[in-house]
Amino acid sequence: MRQARAEHTRTAIIEAALSLFAEKGFDATTMRAISQRAGVSLGSAYYYFESKEQLIQGFYDQTAVVHGSELPARLDGITGFGDRLVAHLDLWLDLMAPHHPFAVTFFRNAADPASPLSPFSSASAPARESAVALLRQVIEGSDLKAGADVRAELPELLWLFHMGVVLFWVYDRSDSAMATRLLVRRTVPMVERAVALSRLPVLRATINDLIALVGDLKLMMGGVGATTAGQTSGQG
Repeated sequence: MRQARAEHTRTAIIEAALSLFAEKGFDATTMRAISQRAGVSLGSAYYYFESKEQLIQGFYDQTAVVHGSELPARLDGITGFGDRLVAHLDLWLDLMAPHHPFAVTFFRNAADPASPLSPFSSASAPARESAVALLRQVIEGSDLKAGADVRAELPELLWLFHMGVVLFWVYDRSDSAMATRLLVRRTVPMVERAVALSRLPVLRATINDLIALVGDLKLMMGGVGATTAGQTSGQG
């Protein structure tokens, strides 16, 4: 019961913050205003979230939980890798649609490499790891044919692709973000073909070099999502 009340309070604070960010912008919104909108004391707001940045992390984490709970139903009966990836991205777009009006506010803060809201920050690790885990589900239930080395690194590579979709979505002003949905449907087949081509011996060295480059760049950026990617270079 206590845990349920705590989760209800957390959710109320997050929803109050999101509504105020939409009305006033991130910078102009105070924790006091958020607590008043949520109907809790300022001390309670700070008990659950030490800052506005941490509150946004809470929103990311909450969205990841909902995404994870709804994804299996979206993927049920779908075995095609490309179709599963489209379903995954469509679900994300559906969940984020209500928050699109102030997505630029989020991105302005997330684009700062020093900000905890950066998708590459240590503070964003739980949401990032959840997103990668969901992409692992997309792959594992599919008919994807790929070498073991590519398959192992593919969830993180797809997460980077997803980040590109997110950036496009932030600036998409088409009706219901239809341009982003078109982007997804046109680019996913390209991704699918590229993964399929990775099995060809003539391209294997190039694919391994690309995987190694991504791994090395992640390490240089502070070990974000670091895996054994950098160790695959030269493997045939």
